[in-house]
Amino acid sequence: MKPLLCALTATMAAILAPPVQAQAVAVASTPSQADVARLDYRLQARAIAPRTWVIEGAVADFHTSNGCNIINTAFIATGAGVVVVNTGPSRLYGEQQRRLIERTTSEPVVQVLNLNLHPDYFFGNQAWVAPGAQALAGSITGMRAEGSAYADNLYRLCGPWMQGTEPTPAERSVEAGVRTLGQHRLELVRLQGHTQDDLVLIDHSTGVLFAGGLVFAERVPTTPHADFAAWLASLDKLENMLQLGYFRQVVPSHGPVHEGHRGIVQTRDWLRWLAGHMREQAQAGRDLSEVLGMPVPARFASWAAQPVELQRTLAQWYPVYEQQALEGR
Repeated sequence: MKPLLCALTATMAAILAPPVQAQAVAVASTPSQADVARLDYRLQARAIAPRTWVIEGAVADFHTSNGCNIINTAFIATGAGVVVVNTGPSRLYGEQQRRLIERTTSEPVVQVLNLNLHPDYFFGNQAWVAPGAQALAGSITGMRAEGSAYADNLYRLCGPWMQGTEPTPAERSVEAGVRTLGQHRLELVRLQGHTQDDLVLIDHSTGVLFAGGLVFAERVPTTPHADFAAWLASLDKLENMLQLGYFRQVVPSHGPVHEGHRGIVQTRDWLRWLAGHMREQAQAGRDLSEVLGMPVPARFASWAAQPVELQRTLAQWYPVYEQQALEGR
């Protein structure tokens, strides 16, 4: 199921394998608190596997107190250059990310990847004019079409953190496939569901999956470009890859880094409940205001961005289910 272009625009305006080698075991970590007065994200690089670092964002919603930094970005020093995964929500983030990477490794950056079209995945691209960011072709099309609307929203939500930021889509399209770079065997996989083009990166050398927006952990998933059936199918594919030993550790773009299928299971559980809940309430004839006031199951209640993210989802998607219920009568 795909939304109409007008619905997408309105909603975005409203919100915003070989055997795995030995690896470092990730431990729980709390992202550093942003320094609002100095516009300093206080980014920290946490090693999660050999030559692999994650820069963790707040498990929260966009807010000036966290600099609107709610995304996990990452970088891999392959031995033949650094691969950067996502560039954050602003020009300032991209610049501070670049300086952190330069302090962490002497290797030059040779590839910058944006895993999907959402603004916190690519708004730091201004800091990466060289070597220039890459993304799937569909993501680049979406960045170009919706970048201005994203910018309007983030300037409203994030204030001074956005100074000097201009939406800068990825410059070049990237194809799915496997390549060896230095000591790392990297696989780019194109999936769908969170958006029309969801890029995930598997590092077969360390057993780390960079899952993008397909996997959320301890946080309510965002759904402005969602196709729920395709998303569930993509989660099944990731689960199968996990069982086959393609990866062990998961870096979601939103939520804590973890081992195993915890985030996959959580995201699948949420999507199945959400679709069933909307279908059931629509068939019962309840209007949106009634559904917005209903509690979520206890297992979801403590997740970050609750209830605001659910409210955004219902505002966009519940009318679709209402229409389906009417047509089925």
